[in-house]
Amino acid sequence: MKMQVPESEYAPFYGTYIGLVSEDVLADLKRQIITIPTFFREMPVEKADFAYAPGKWTVKEVLGHLIDTEHIMMYRALRIARADATPLPGFEENDYARVARYAERNMESLVAEFEALRTANMFFFTSLNDEELQRIGMASGKLISVRALLFIIAGHVLHHKRVIEQRYLI
Repeated sequence: MKMQVPESEYAPFYGTYIGLVSEDVLADLKRQIITIPTFFREMPVEKADFAYAPGKWTVKEVLGHLIDTEHIMMYRALRIARADATPLPGFEENDYARVARYAERNMESLVAEFEALRTANMFFFTSLNDEELQRIGMASGKLISVRALLFIIAGHVLHHKRVIEQRYLI
């Protein structure tokens, strides 16, 4: 299903992520079930705990961040799709990464978690009708639509994949 997201449905900050995704966001989300795990599985083992600069996340922490963010964006999409008008709080990604203990996990367990999470989420994503996709709620003090959240989830993954390619795998 092809769709676009009007700029009125998301905060400008998210434009970077949304701009990375095709109009067939559901196909992009589904394709990532294969392409993202493959990307991480093909990465040299020694890169898993590598950070390209002091204070930057390791590759495992980036993957953990992708998982955490998908959980949060999915929760937001669920609440808004179900017409829950409760404003949803933001989250501080660095606080999450600091306490998540990703260094204690192996890369395969993180990759498997990403696959399982995205596979489960696809049932929800593909069940949404036009009315639900267009519902708007409040998250992090900004208006956002369910449709924008789907694009953000897909684009956020692509953004971080690009960062890994450019800064971790050189």
